[in-house]
Amino acid sequence: MGIEVKNLTKEFNNKKVLNNISFKVEDGETLGVVGFSGSGKSTLLKIICGLLYPNSGEIITPPDADIAMTFQYSALFDFLTVYENIAFPLVERKEFRGKYSKEELKQIVAQKLKIVGLQGIEDKYPSELSGGMQKRVGFARAIVTNPKIILYDEPTAGLDPVSSTLIENYIVELKKELNASCLVVTHQLSTIKRATDKAIMLYEGEIVYKGSTQELLEGKNPYTHQFVTASIKGPMQIKSL
Repeated sequence: MGIEVKNLTKEFNNKKVLNNISFKVEDGETLGVVGFSGSGKSTLLKIICGLLYPNSGEIITPPDADIAMTFQYSALFDFLTVYENIAFPLVERKEFRGKYSKEELKQIVAQKLKIVGLQGIEDKYPSELSGGMQKRVGFARAIVTNPKIILYDEPTAGLDPVSSTLIENYIVELKKELNASCLVVTHQLSTIKRATDKAIMLYEGEIVYKGSTQELLEGKNPYTHQFVTASIKGPMQIKSL
């Protein structure tokens, strides 16, 4: 079934940050969400995962579908080990609390770390890891509940090109592993190219492009052309710096 966003509108102080937007992401499909800063991308993710409520519209997901979100800066608990960070949702969320024994939790955490290529680091703390490794631990925590919907907020922000490629590869692998519906908010063309199947572009709260990733990268639409060429001139205007 995937996830469907229908006629979604969100206002802050009488300003429409999202204005009647609609799209659908199927199972096993990744949607890139692009646009200028302040165009409503992160607000969209927060509404989908329940951190914000829309003024109108709806989010349609499968019954009891688990939604996971990875944050721009991993958002790991510094005072917890890698093991404790990844196991946290299974230990603290009421629907999972007490469901698994300590041995089962160890096995689940080890399996998720293997998926993101970080075997054997359960006893380390986030401060002992590189930025790229912290991102991957964040991925492991996000998928520990086997979610059907995964939201990525700027997953390659602050990473060098090689680490970015690694993260992009894992986004693709996790989608296949879980057959999940994924949304990736990003500014990086490499992430769009490698990790997404289709894309939407937001500008002033509205969808100005909806289609395949390939069509976006070809830049035939005036909005996508301005985006992929990084041009100051075009239909999208930066209001302030």
